[in-house]
Amino acid sequence: MNEKNTFWESAGKAGLALGGVSILYMVITALIGNGSSDAPSALLRLFSALLWLAKLVGCIYLMRFFMLRFSNDNPSADNGRVFRFGMVVALLSALLYSGVSLAYISFINPQMFEDAFAQLMDNPMFNDQMAAQMEDLIPRMPAISFYTNLIYCFLFGTIVSAVFSRNIPKRNPFEA
Repeated sequence: MNEKNTFWESAGKAGLALGGVSILYMVITALIGNGSSDAPSALLRLFSALLWLAKLVGCIYLMRFFMLRFSNDNPSADNGRVFRFGMVVALLSALLYSGVSLAYISFINPQMFEDAFAQLMDNPMFNDQMAAQMEDLIPRMPAISFYTNLIYCFLFGTIVSAVFSRNIPKRNPFEA
């Protein structure tokens, strides 16, 4: 029982750290997008792209760090157990990030999707039928966004876990 609690406690702390990095990225991009900036838009796009790349690389390295630390703290953990740890971390961080994203979309910036669809309606290729479908879709967008983020983040974290867990802990190819 104690081993299970330690597993979930370690996974919870790692999930909190990974989710926190993604939430920090979301907050920074929201502040950049909402602020009235005199910087050229190309410079902002470059900064946003570099920030996204830093978040991606940082999350991958953090996942590896937490998987290595779990393996070192639990010498009996094999590759499969380290992979399961990584999957739980991915699930918990995905839940945290998706929940905060849903709260942001629902309470802090509820106009986000309406503003995006208003920009689409300015497009000459956008007809009345498409506009009617978009109007029906707007109220469901927060839920769609929540589940999309949850699935994407969990799958991405699971793939990263699968890649790293193959060599955590290191295996001796000459052992039988």
